[in-house]
Amino acid sequence: MCLPKLQCVNMCLWASGMGLTTLTAARILKGQLENQPGEETVMTMDTFPNVGLAKTYSVDFQVADSAATATAYLCGVKTNLNIVGVNAAGRNGVCRTQKGNEVTSILKWAKDAGKSVGIVTTTRVQHATPAGSYAHSASRTWYCDADMPESAKRDGCTDISFQLINNTDIDVIIGGGRKYMTPTGTKDPEYPTDFFSNGERKDGRDLIKEWQNLKTGKVAHYVWNKADFDAVDPETTDYLMALFEPGDLRYEEERDPSMDPSIVETTEKAIRILQKNPKGFFLLVEGGRIDQAHHAGRASMALHEAVAFDRAIAKGLELTEEHETLTVVMADHSQPLTFNGFPFRGNSILGKSPLWAGDMLPYTTLMYGNGPGHKIVNGTRPDIRNVDTKSKDYIQQAAVPVDTTTHSGEDVAVLARGPMAHLFQGVNEQNYIAHAMGYAACVGADLRHCEGQTAPPLVHTTLKYNKNGAGAVSASAALLGSLLSGLLAITILM
Repeated sequence: MCLPKLQCVNMCLWASGMGLTTLTAARILKGQLENQPGEETVMTMDTFPNVGLAKTYSVDFQVADSAATATAYLCGVKTNLNIVGVNAAGRNGVCRTQKGNEVTSILKWAKDAGKSVGIVTTTRVQHATPAGSYAHSASRTWYCDADMPESAKRDGCTDISFQLINNTDIDVIIGGGRKYMTPTGTKDPEYPTDFFSNGERKDGRDLIKEWQNLKTGKVAHYVWNKADFDAVDPETTDYLMALFEPGDLRYEEERDPSMDPSIVETTEKAIRILQKNPKGFFLLVEGGRIDQAHHAGRASMALHEAVAFDRAIAKGLELTEEHETLTVVMADHSQPLTFNGFPFRGNSILGKSPLWAGDMLPYTTLMYGNGPGHKIVNGTRPDIRNVDTKSKDYIQQAAVPVDTTTHSGEDVAVLARGPMAHLFQGVNEQNYIAHAMGYAACVGADLRHCEGQTAPPLVHTTLKYNKNGAGAVSASAALLGSLLSGLLAITILM
């Protein structure tokens, strides 16, 4: 429970696709970018004293996707592949199975308790992880009405963009996804000559204008570039929608700093806007392009995304107080990245093993179990002796040929610090995370342990879960819950 005037913060950080191998490799890269050997480097997330594991399988698959996992750790319910915000009675792409099976998230629990809430992502704001906090959809790919089959529309289902502005009153929305918000043919303000950046909505609705109309009487800003974003004063702003790209944001290594802010900057702006609420706030921050870089087999890009995400964690910790903030860091799932080959200490994490393979050809320290990097021709691997494997565009070699890497099914790390961080230790089901965060924040369905509080709890929510120690709560304990794993969520409840 929170003492009077004590702000209890649950900070949630989620890094999509950031498995243990990615964590280790990103730590080394971070050190090497600072001209150190790398292995002994300490990431911000390494400083979290409570460590656990989360099991990531979905109801129907051993290896899950980001929609099923987001539903688990945000809504507290495991579900089927490709479904978001709907329990396992839902079937992929079948609208009628969605009705009556919707499940709500900790973001909504926090909002219903009077807290301010926000989402920050490096993907489109309609993507699976952020959508898990506000949407209910039988298909994670129904970004706008143009993506939906006519049968789903006839059965009364709505697209994820529509739900973004109509389901929950979200105070801060930051990411990409402009084209899903505007009518077909609407020219993009940044890429007016690019046909693929045009608006896609067939219903003729301009959801950005509709969002602005819904905020009449409030100080609400819509921005799409860094200059306007920087001009937003968090002290006087009630609502912010910032959509910096038609789709996903640019990778950190390719970002134009004059047009698009970094995840560190977006995280800071979100916190400063939300933390004005005396009842607290919940913020979900996702480093979503770690996963997307892995899917493309671009390990360098994925690791740079992870390093940027770690910096966002540091910024979140800087802006909050540990004695009143529970921060959890975790991933939704892993990727089939391997770290191998007996490289010497200090060898570039993006370099090659000094030991050659049995075919008398070199290989890289990082490789994928499957992916677009499978390039065996006539039984021979490519000779990479003169190839710059440190390039951001280099595609790592893979054992099995697929166009995009699949996810992998091993447990992911859950890292927590601050009040109630002990709840996130041990090996737990992924859907435990939402309940642990809700328990710490005194939001959601079960509030029996919150009776008799002298002040309502403040919570910043972070993505991560654990069941151990979820029983008793001291009357003087600050209730918080955070988690991070390809996504950063910060929530404050009072």
